[in-house]
Amino acid sequence: MLELRHLYLMSALRAYQSLANAAEELHVTASAVSHQLKELENYYGITLVNRRSRPLSFTPAGKEMLRLADMVLPLVERANANLKRLAHGQIGRLRLASECHSCFDWLMPILNRYRRDWSDVELDFASGFEPQPHQMLLDDDIDVLITASPLPLAGIDYLSLFEYESRLILAPNHPLAAKPTPITPQDIAPYTLIAYPVDSTRLDIMTRFLLPANVEPSKIRTTDLTAMLVQLVASERGVAALPDWVAAEYEKKGWVVSRALGEGVYCELYAATRSDSQQLVYMQGFLQLLKDMVQPARQALLNA
Repeated sequence: MLELRHLYLMSALRAYQSLANAAEELHVTASAVSHQLKELENYYGITLVNRRSRPLSFTPAGKEMLRLADMVLPLVERANANLKRLAHGQIGRLRLASECHSCFDWLMPILNRYRRDWSDVELDFASGFEPQPHQMLLDDDIDVLITASPLPLAGIDYLSLFEYESRLILAPNHPLAAKPTPITPQDIAPYTLIAYPVDSTRLDIMTRFLLPANVEPSKIRTTDLTAMLVQLVASERGVAALPDWVAAEYEKKGWVVSRALGEGVYCELYAATRSDSQQLVYMQGFLQLLKDMVQPARQALLNA
C-alpha cells in the first residue's frame, strides 16, 4: 500500500542520488531505505529506480511516483505547519465589533499593521449596531469588542484604551453655537438629536448628560453613517454628540462647530475580550498592538 513515507523516500532518492545519502536525510539506515523501496516495488510488481545507474535514475513508474510526491508533499508540509501553529495559537480568525461607530479612523492603522504582522490570522467584522454586543462576545460570536461600557460580566476582560470627550456638534449658525455659558441638558431639549441607530442607553449624550437631568430631546433621528450624521447637523436638522477626534475632523473642515456638554462629558474606551482567549498568541499580539499604537493613532487624528 502506498504511504506518505514512500513519497518521502522517492523524493529523497531524487534529491540525494543514492540510497545511503537518502537514508541519512530520512534518519534511517541504508538497509531500511532499500527494504522500503523493495517493499513498494513488490507491491506494484514494477521497478521504480534503476539502482545500477550513477547517479540514480527513475523508471517511468518512478517518475510517476515523483510527480505524485511533488503534488502531495507540499500540501502535507503546509498542513503540518498550520496544525502546529493552530496548536500554539498563531493562526486563526479574529472577529471584531465596535460600539464606537467612529472608531475605525484610529483603529485602521492598527488593523493594517496587524494584517502585516499576523498574515495567517483572518480579520472579520461584525455589524456595528448589534443590540447585545457583550452577549455576542460571551457566545463566541465575536472575539474583540470596542466599547465604552465595561459591564462587570464573568468571563470578560477589559483593556483600557483611552479617555475621550463626547462633544456636541452644531451647525455653525445654530443658536447654541453662540451661547456664552456652558451647554445644559435643558438647552438641548427643544432640538432633534441625530444619533446612531442603537438604544438610547448606549448613547453617551443620553446616559451621561441628558438622562441624569431627567431631560430628553424633542426627537431622536437615526442614521448609520457618520458622514450623513454630520451632514444632517450641518443642514440644521438637529444636533449630535461625537467623540472629540471625530468632532475635530469635521470642525476643521468648517462643516460644524463643537461645544463641550456642560463642563465636559468624558468617557473611557475599552477593548473587551473573553478571558479564555487570552492564551491565544494572535490575541496577545492584537492586544499588544492596541497598547502600543492606540494613543499615537488617536493623537494623530486630533492633530491632523
